[in-house]
Amino acid sequence: MNRTSTVARAGQYLALLGYLVFLAFPFLWLISTAFKPARELGSLHPTWIPQDPTLSNFRQAFAEQPLLQAAANSLIAALCAAVIAVAIATPMAYVMARHRSRLSTAATGWVVISQAFPFVLLIIPLFLVLKNLGLINTLSGLVLVYVVWSLPFALWMLAGYVRAVPRELEEAAAVDGAGRLRTLISVTAPLLAPGIAATALFAFITAWNEFFFALVLLKTPEKQTLPVVLTHFLGAEGAADLGPLAAAAFLATIPSLVVFAVIQRRITGGMLAGAVKS
Repeated sequence: MNRTSTVARAGQYLALLGYLVFLAFPFLWLISTAFKPARELGSLHPTWIPQDPTLSNFRQAFAEQPLLQAAANSLIAALCAAVIAVAIATPMAYVMARHRSRLSTAATGWVVISQAFPFVLLIIPLFLVLKNLGLINTLSGLVLVYVVWSLPFALWMLAGYVRAVPRELEEAAAVDGAGRLRTLISVTAPLLAPGIAATALFAFITAWNEFFFALVLLKTPEKQTLPVVLTHFLGAEGAADLGPLAAAAFLATIPSLVVFAVIQRRITGGMLAGAVKS
């Protein structure tokens, strides 16, 4: 029995290692490409490690496109969308999870179904609505779209975390004399902190990487987000300026990695705090 368990566990670790290699390969190749000079990019025998690493691709990328402005636009849109979506979804998720009814069940079903709608079915009515509101070619309009798009999944995700919080903890706080608001702030909120952080991370990365809505709604170059600006490294016939494109794409991944690293610590700390909550 122990031998079987050891073999099964070894198989699981091997599968996990293979999955990690599968995920890491594109990113590692992107980094390698970003630091390769033009002659190595055109080589018939590419190598993992650049033989003559250079920063010329980064200099060229910044010279050709307004990457800093685009990154600032993406950061503003992603942060605002994440904060607003979480602020709206948290109380709604609590009500849906704690007060089950036909209405909340129907709302949950609608949340799941709404995620199946393709972008192309929504973009025309969405464009007309934003045009009537005067929000075309504005970051405010883009943030509104991101909030609406990420809100259903954020609501469904947070509702699951709320259901995982035992009702007995809230009832015990009520017995001790705590009011509803005090119970939510002192008991429920700390236990929901990991879920809120994970939901905010999802909303941020979704908005940071989004391309289609930003392409359609933002017209002027100074308003465009980073994913849209990255397409400018492609020629009219689809030929890519590979070195600068790889350098810009590498820089575009750094903010999401930093946000994940910061929030990941919050998630772990929140889980530990919730585990010892008295």
